[in-house]
Amino acid sequence: MRGFDVEIASMIGHALQRDPVFVQVAWTSIEASLERGDFSIGMSGVEDRPQLRERHAVSIPYFEFREVLAVRPADSGRYRTLADLSGRRVATLGGTGAYQLLLDLQPRGGPIPISYDDDVHPYSDLVTGRVDAVLLDNIIAERSLRRSGDFYIQPAPVGTGHYVAVLARGDTALRDSVNAILRARMRDGSLEKAFRAWHVWDDGQAQYFARTLADSGARRTVGAAESVRSVRSYLPALLRAAGVTLLLSCLAMALAVAVGIAVAAGRVYGSPLLRAPLAIYVEVIRGTPVLLQLFVLYYGLSGIVRLPAFLAAVLGLGLNYGAYESEIYRAALQAIPRSQLEAGRTLGLSEVQILRLVRGPQALRLALAPMTNDFVALLKDSSLVSVITVVELTKQTAIYATNIGSWVVPGLLCAAIYLAMSLPLSRLARRLERRWSTV
Repeated sequence: MRGFDVEIASMIGHALQRDPVFVQVAWTSIEASLERGDFSIGMSGVEDRPQLRERHAVSIPYFEFREVLAVRPADSGRYRTLADLSGRRVATLGGTGAYQLLLDLQPRGGPIPISYDDDVHPYSDLVTGRVDAVLLDNIIAERSLRRSGDFYIQPAPVGTGHYVAVLARGDTALRDSVNAILRARMRDGSLEKAFRAWHVWDDGQAQYFARTLADSGARRTVGAAESVRSVRSYLPALLRAAGVTLLLSCLAMALAVAVGIAVAAGRVYGSPLLRAPLAIYVEVIRGTPVLLQLFVLYYGLSGIVRLPAFLAAVLGLGLNYGAYESEIYRAALQAIPRSQLEAGRTLGLSEVQILRLVRGPQALRLALAPMTNDFVALLKDSSLVSVITVVELTKQTAIYATNIGSWVVPGLLCAAIYLAMSLPLSRLARRLERRWSTV
């Protein structure tokens, strides 16, 4: 465990005469995990915002950061502000103030926000040309610049924000103790020492500390709290994301069916030289996680071919499910009695005619039910493509839940939309099965 957040948490723990125990939690789940009692204090670059203070007990800010724009060196002259990036792809972390800023600008012809789950891949995608700029905290940008050095940080900040410690809503006494400890560490220089050690101390931070200590006798106030966005305001974004999920699933399933038919036919009718590599493909794909395959397609092959995120998602899911589909079709083809095949040959039918007129139609009936199950499964597995920046239904739901601080309503809406997409497909498949069973 490393970082100035870790050192500050240790300062708080020691002042409370407790040994800090660090719990690993996804950044977007900090607030939900806090309220369910997984830990007492959340600290990991948690941004101060009115919605957070409505739902939780929040400490005084202990660090002031700047939202900065990073671009490729060749674009440093033309992409100076967000206004210059109208219609361009700008990457950031989902659920942050920077992401919300980009969303607010989009209806007015602003940049296209691209959401990531980590703070490493936005900059690597900037360098490789997948995005046109990155909007994130200055300390994240500067750390990434030291690591790669292949982009330029615009000196004029887009805005400022603050990091806070967040506690459960009822822990106001503990929050007050944390505030007292933070102010004491500002006075005795402990926080400055920690920030200098991590190379994040500057004049702006010194001025912020001075203002905070000057106001230490007064309670920190927050302006008029913004009301939580209603379901009606989020529903259009969820429906658009559902459209992305449905389109992605249909295209990936079409690819999976085509690949599955080709592989199954090759393994049933092909020579040993053809069957061997096809069998290896099936076993490798089925034996490795689809998440790993998506990473390899999108990031691992970027030095050879830079696939767009949506195309990489279609290929990743399609090739993965193609391996499973091939086994379904192969089993269905082999389930047709050999006597029927011999009868067809006796009548002088070619192997292609036997496949088209005798074997294929019967195999399709056998394969229909598992094919339907696979499509429903693929519809749900499409949520994995958010790791390569595709904002589908589950990702948009996570953003919604993070912004309102609850998974209840977003989760129910997401489940309802998934059911609305999957149930008609299941009913259609059952109808086809009944119809074909009588043919």
